[in-house]
Amino acid sequence: MMKVETTVDPASGGYRANHDAVLAQLAQLRALEQRTRDKSNAARPLFERRGQLLPRERLAHLLDTGAPFLELSTLAGYGLDHPDLERSVPGGGMIAGIGFVEGVRAMVLVDDAGIDAGAVQPMGIEKFQRAQQIALQQKLPFIHLVECAGANLLAYNVETFIHGGSGFYWLARLSAAGLPVISVVHGASTAGGAYMPGLSDYVIMVRGQAKAFLAGPPLLKAATGEIASEEELGGADMHAAVSGLADYVADDDAHALSLARQVVATLDWNRQVAPACTQHAAPVLDPQQLPGLAPAGQRVPLDMREIIGRIVDGSLFMEFKPDYGPATVTGHAAICGIRIGILANNGPLDPAGATKATQFIQLCCQSGTPLVYLQNTTGFMVGKAYEQAGMIKHGSKMIQAMANANVPRVTVHCGASFGAGNYGMSGRGFFPDFCFSWPNARTAVMGAEQAAGTMAIVMEAGMRRKGLEVDMQAIAAMREQVIATFEKQTSAFYTSGRLLDDGVIDPRDTRNVLAMALATCREAQERTLHPVQFGVARP
Repeated sequence: MMKVETTVDPASGGYRANHDAVLAQLAQLRALEQRTRDKSNAARPLFERRGQLLPRERLAHLLDTGAPFLELSTLAGYGLDHPDLERSVPGGGMIAGIGFVEGVRAMVLVDDAGIDAGAVQPMGIEKFQRAQQIALQQKLPFIHLVECAGANLLAYNVETFIHGGSGFYWLARLSAAGLPVISVVHGASTAGGAYMPGLSDYVIMVRGQAKAFLAGPPLLKAATGEIASEEELGGADMHAAVSGLADYVADDDAHALSLARQVVATLDWNRQVAPACTQHAAPVLDPQQLPGLAPAGQRVPLDMREIIGRIVDGSLFMEFKPDYGPATVTGHAAICGIRIGILANNGPLDPAGATKATQFIQLCCQSGTPLVYLQNTTGFMVGKAYEQAGMIKHGSKMIQAMANANVPRVTVHCGASFGAGNYGMSGRGFFPDFCFSWPNARTAVMGAEQAAGTMAIVMEAGMRRKGLEVDMQAIAAMREQVIATFEKQTSAFYTSGRLLDDGVIDPRDTRNVLAMALATCREAQERTLHPVQFGVARP
């Protein structure tokens, strides 16, 4: 392998402009994440009066101290819960991520009951179900720390009700696949939420706090006239001794999380997993320079080898076919000891680049090598020469190979992701195992100016076809509207808020995030599950 050589000048104006822009975007990201934490932490007095831990304190008690935790979808719902972005609280009302419990890699969900008592938030359902799907695909135990007031009936819509049922479907599928589903019920788990412990394999409930019932006292009285207390309907002791829903009863939150850790320890879950490789070289090129390399716009040139050299072991990269379709970069490297194939863009995808990528994907499938896509492309080339050279068929071959690849795929949006380039480079619509974005990334069917120019031509042609006088003022107004619409929707914050990735990450964390994702995929490949036909039924 060859060591990637750098030509980056950290003192250059372009580097400094990129660096400052990305740091400003990262500051905005951290401020939004902190806004969510502050909102949750504002409930501390209430939690302390009840003798409860705050949601993130529960998470800390559950996870192994010092072990990595890959938090997912922190911007979920950004701009959707409130039209004023200054008042939007992202996160979907829950914390989700992959972490370690008693040395076991697991998917962990925590209802953020400090925000609206844990009521379902916009995009919270999608975030919950995305986590379930990752758990199923990557063969991860699923641990849910439950305290949810259920749906907000004042904001009811039928779509949420219908789509929300899929969460129960995935719980049933996880259990049947042989993946343990563990619920720790810290507080309310009512109505549809009661099926969360009902569909779990192991249920731990906190005495005096946990409540699980299909209808609470107000609804029960309204529906049937019956009067009953919360403890009689769904308290921990009742469920442990009478209904059989609870397997373990805890004295408080900390005790419940200790019991959850003990349950995980009994699984002997890592008996099939080889120890992780610890012998690997750090990049020679400085990863701290990545913010200065992050392209500020789709027209900013960037040699993606500079990115590769700052995230792979020893900055070593064995490029495949470097002189053929050179705008498409392909080659072999390793990240934290895991061998990978990399596909990246130094420009649009042309027929030669697409053909090379197709061959490279198939070679990686032949050797069982995971694929990492580093997106920075304005799409497939257009024009008479490219059409005649078979751009459609060569691009289609690339998409065929990518979509049917039988190895893990992890995608990082490093810059532009426009048009069918998003598809060919394993965008979210093609179900990569994981998909992350840098804060500067921009995604759209095409650039804003390009879209506005296209519509201007169409609008002018339409006026002429109808025999009308060309209204340049109307065309200009339309252009401004199209540009504004595209600019609003292309940002990484907008797309991540709609779960079109698994989270916005600091470019300097790319190596660690990829290492965690790739190790998760590798464990899944090594693990043999013991599925049962219907999942584990409660007594």
